[in-house]
Amino acid sequence: MMVLITYDVSTEDAAGRKRLRQIAKQCVNYGQRVQNSVFECLLDAAQSKRLQHKLLGIMDKERDSLRFYYLGNQYQTKIEHFGAKATYEPEGFLEF
Repeated sequence: MMVLITYDVSTEDAAGRKRLRQIAKQCVNYGQRVQNSVFECLLDAAQSKRLQHKLLGIMDKERDSLRFYYLGNQYQTKIEHFGAKATYEPEGFLEF
């Protein structure tokens, strides 16, 4: 299923900047960055829960925000892209 993950991490101090890097690194391991703090990930239920558990362990629940949007398996009809960044094929190979 397609899962859209968004996050907002407070970077007012060094600890926040470290959390931001750690969250981004975990998301890169599971999906494609489509905007600065937005990732599209093709995950099964177990992968989704595992990633969610990892991210919740990193974030500061008092200062940061994390959102998971579950778009399901028919996600193609739910996504429209406009603008400069080139689109990609989620089921293809990820480029690093």
